[in-house]
Amino acid sequence: MVRILNLNNPRLAQAFVDYMATQGFMLTIKHESQEVQLWLEDESRLEEAEKQVALFVRDPLHPRYQAASWQTGKAQPGLRMSHTPFMKTLRSRAGPLTIGMIVLCIAVYILQQMVGFEQVMNWLAWPDSSRYLQVWRWFTPALMNFSLFSLLINLVWWWYMASQIEQHLGSGKLFTVTLIAALISGWGQSMVNGSWFGGLSGVVYALMGYVWLTGVLKPESRLYVPGGLLAISLIFMFIGYATGGAAVANAAHTFGLGLGLVMAFVDTRLPRKKRK
Repeated sequence: MVRILNLNNPRLAQAFVDYMATQGFMLTIKHESQEVQLWLEDESRLEEAEKQVALFVRDPLHPRYQAASWQTGKAQPGLRMSHTPFMKTLRSRAGPLTIGMIVLCIAVYILQQMVGFEQVMNWLAWPDSSRYLQVWRWFTPALMNFSLFSLLINLVWWWYMASQIEQHLGSGKLFTVTLIAALISGWGQSMVNGSWFGGLSGVVYALMGYVWLTGVLKPESRLYVPGGLLAISLIFMFIGYATGGAAVANAAHTFGLGLGLVMAFVDTRLPRKKRK
């Protein structure tokens, strides 16, 4: 055996061991004073294991490791992650664009409370036939949320997925996906509601589709959405169509999700063709 990693957090160590087991690596845990040592049993796979260790060290709180613990049935409630202040966690896992969008959406929501929803809609709503040249309107409906609940839900989902894209693929990629998603999901919803709609959920569904499919087709991208959360979102979208609720941006969700899947497929396939 050969030692590949030392940790001072038993829960993180167990999560990594469980994840490595799903990848075909057998690791042994040894406790040495306050330290947890991880040993690789098959030394012939040391180079492969070191690559996995490098990924883990960069982002030990990535959902894939916790998910592996539940998958293998070894999650241990008695072992806890180290406590980290919420704002510190938020900043550590989110880049400037991720945080910037959160701040912008909150600022627009506060403005809506101060001057009224209708006034803000007049400034930011999707362009009607007389306002096509007001370019900002093709994107700004994504900044408007019409209830505190929807704002919080959208921002939590935004933070979870946008932070992954920005951290692992860069701010440029997140900006591109977000801008195109705001445009296409807004265009889809405008065909149903005209100009008067708003919300970040179309962009959120686009990011969800992008992160999920990229993680499936290109695991080394380190993007990940748990299958259960994806299923819940799809069920919510189906309920929106089944009930015909006018307050649910069904078209924006559908166009956003479809766009995210297409962009992920293109981004993960084109480089391979170029190498050929």
